[in-house]
Amino acid sequence: MTQARRLIMQEDAKSPIAEAFRSLRTNLQFSKVGCELKKILFTSAGPGEGKSSTAANLAIALAQNDKKVLLVDLDLRKPVQHQIFGLAKQGLTNILIDRKPWEEVVQATTIPNLSVITSGPIPPNPAELLDSQPMQQLLEEFSKNVDFLILDAPPIIPVTDAAILAAKVDGVILVLNARSTRPEMAQQAKEQLLKAQGKILGVILNQIEVDLKNSAYYYYHEENESKQVAR
Repeated sequence: MTQARRLIMQEDAKSPIAEAFRSLRTNLQFSKVGCELKKILFTSAGPGEGKSSTAANLAIALAQNDKKVLLVDLDLRKPVQHQIFGLAKQGLTNILIDRKPWEEVVQATTIPNLSVITSGPIPPNPAELLDSQPMQQLLEEFSKNVDFLILDAPPIIPVTDAAILAAKVDGVILVLNARSTRPEMAQQAKEQLLKAQGKILGVILNQIEVDLKNSAYYYYHEENESKQVAR
């Protein structure tokens, strides 16, 4: 995934990276056996690790598999989903603060089955809003209307937002950048999620250089077993 935050599932559906997202989709659907796995939170150790573009591309992969998907930008500090999809910025904070019905705020995309709720105007109190009872009620309401609810949260180490949300969802995917994430940062991110009682579904490792032809491989790690999902 590049820094341009490409929607690779749309732009180059036959690429190895697109196949990686389809493999991740399959892994998640297998993980769903025996338990509900609908509300999935994406976070990272720090900024710039590709969590937002990863969440967006997985949302597309799920929608392309005839699943009804809602992607919600919960990064109320540095949101980007409105930029990725070219949508109006009116979104979540308009629901929470202005009391607008979420049905008036959700936006359709060019991808069938995929809708997005962007962050809305950046508030002065992101953590308080995300930890509120109305936010919890919204998550439950959203999940009743879709097959998958994909949530793009801020990085776990710099701010508390992702830790607040971790216990409110069915599972968390941690996105790390092989070029920039130090091992101690990855360990700290894991510990903070577990301390918050988050269920870590797996880790996606971005930007693993393996040869001159392929600039990035993606790996999915679940529990104690590491699996290559694509290259």
